[in-house]
Amino acid sequence: MTTASLASGLSAGLDPRALIVFEQVCLSGSISAAARALGVSQPSVSQTIASLEARLGSSLLKRKANGISLTPEGRALRVKAAALSNLLHDARAVVAHAAQGVSGPIKIGGTPGALVSLVPRAVRLLDQMREAFEMSVIEASEQVLSDMLQRREIELALVTTGISDPGDAYREWTVAQDPFSLIVGRNHDGLPSSIMISEVSDLPWVLPREGGGFRRQISSLFVGAQVTEPTNVIRCDSLLTTKSIVRTTDRVTILPRGVVEAELSVGVLRAIEIRDVTFQRRIGIRALNGIDLTPLAARVIEVLRRGIS
Repeated sequence: MTTASLASGLSAGLDPRALIVFEQVCLSGSISAAARALGVSQPSVSQTIASLEARLGSSLLKRKANGISLTPEGRALRVKAAALSNLLHDARAVVAHAAQGVSGPIKIGGTPGALVSLVPRAVRLLDQMREAFEMSVIEASEQVLSDMLQRREIELALVTTGISDPGDAYREWTVAQDPFSLIVGRNHDGLPSSIMISEVSDLPWVLPREGGGFRRQISSLFVGAQVTEPTNVIRCDSLLTTKSIVRTTDRVTILPRGVVEAELSVGVLRAIEIRDVTFQRRIGIRALNGIDLTPLAARVIEVLRRGIS
């Protein structure tokens, strides 16, 4: 919920407390359970929801014997109610931290590869400022991250960028580029230092499962090389598990060099140049449009954009 939309809702006579009650009903799954969680009577919760529905001119809930379900209008409102609830919770935390001289808290979500590439860099640069701060880091798919941004559960999402237009709802900053490489374990010491995808397409693979930007980029590599995606493949979205499988088996994968830096430095994995790759992986930051960033979020973006290559 933007500051403007929140102000518009309040001027239209929406009681923010009613939205908090509505969100609790959604979380609890029933009017009675929400009343217990809030420490109020069931009739009070029912009356609050009824007043909210009357004010909006829409039915928000369908009452059932075993609880409630949301109408389309209810599902739309829940996104805003959740955003308001998270905003109020964060407001308390920000004030408490400021009293102790600590910035934040900030909640950052990201896809596995983007987190590995960007979070350590951001933390290192922020620590150089000698400023105490609190940060929470959450790993999720791109679709889940978009939903979390809308509900204000996170302030920034670290994702693959440049694949598609983020639309009017989001702002994006590309802050790093990293070449894709064929990543292999010691079982493939005989492979040369550069290779074509077609030369290794028959090997056993580990590739991402989720249909996010990273998966689309990998698929584009095979399409660009005019090679069918492998069928002898393990689909895995855990970066740690993917690297472990490749390190201990004959399977290979494609990853940006930056996410396997530690393993490359000690020689347990090897990065092989892929000669027919025509683009680099781009990663960056996504945030809601029309939202004033907190000072700590703005500093995270600033320090990461300084290091763009």
